[in-house]
Amino acid sequence: MAGRFMTRLLGTDKQSYWELFKRAPNNPILTANDWPYAANSVFNPAATIYNGKVLLLARVEDRRGFSHLTKAVSEDGISNWIIDDKPTLEPDPENYPEEIWGIEDPRITWVEELGKYVVVYTAFSKGGPLVSMALTEDFEHFERLGSIMPPEDKDAALFPRRINGQWMLIHRPIPAINEPGAHIWVSVSEDLKFWGEHQILINARKGGWWDANKVGINTPPLETEEGWLVLYHGVRQTAAGAIYRLGLALLDLENPRKVLRRSDEWVFGPQEVYEREGDVHDVVFPCGWVLDEKTGDIKMYYGAADTCIAMATANLKDLLDYIKRCPEPEEDNGVHKP
Repeated sequence: MAGRFMTRLLGTDKQSYWELFKRAPNNPILTANDWPYAANSVFNPAATIYNGKVLLLARVEDRRGFSHLTKAVSEDGISNWIIDDKPTLEPDPENYPEEIWGIEDPRITWVEELGKYVVVYTAFSKGGPLVSMALTEDFEHFERLGSIMPPEDKDAALFPRRINGQWMLIHRPIPAINEPGAHIWVSVSEDLKFWGEHQILINARKGGWWDANKVGINTPPLETEEGWLVLYHGVRQTAAGAIYRLGLALLDLENPRKVLRRSDEWVFGPQEVYEREGDVHDVVFPCGWVLDEKTGDIKMYYGAADTCIAMATANLKDLLDYIKRCPEPEEDNGVHKP
């Protein structure tokens, strides 16, 4: 048991932590000042590779407090962003009433079987946030499937292929009863529209843990030879407010309902001024990452303090080496416990 309290991120000087993710020196890479039209804040971008370039689908919030999604494209994924001069995907409350108070926090998954990108996002309905889905080939025309999960539910991402003949979705329902414990769930579908066989995948820990009481998926699962690599956030309530930090988990390749490893420690958290101060203090919140398959380098794009967009890099081998050193979760009635 004592081994569970040993850090696996100890630096060589034994007085600092080894950082798996390195921040871009020109962070934040995008702010509302870069936008071609008026915006209060830009943050929480989805990310993918499109036509050989990095494409972000950023959440843009106006001064009403409502959000929409806008595309930004870059050759190197760091600078010289070309941003749509109007919203790329706007709320459509006339046809989709659940979008009446905006759409936000997208995740993009390229699905080879469909030959399309699947965008899973949160629609803000009068009944609370819920999960919606749209398909696109070009990020100009979108085929909305509408809501796929009832409120309250958010933080959803799709696996890029069927597993055992079924689509799989990770998401985070919010309990209707007033008690702590917002966990990460997984559900399956035959058609992307109707979902069932809901099951808790990663539970929120209790007590003093960094991810106590509320967790949620961040980026879409990344398929590796070792399993599905998952980046998730944990929310810790403190006397000064909530702190959003990131952890890793590894899921079985052919049975992603099985968690193979889960990090005890957070691997990335608010540290810089632009992450600690903003519309919502102490938040790092990625909705997308892109992998260079030749080098194994990963670019992670995240919202900082719900105000701007930043980027950090990591290497896939380093992430896998780390998560494989983390403990296997214990299981109790299908719920994974630390």
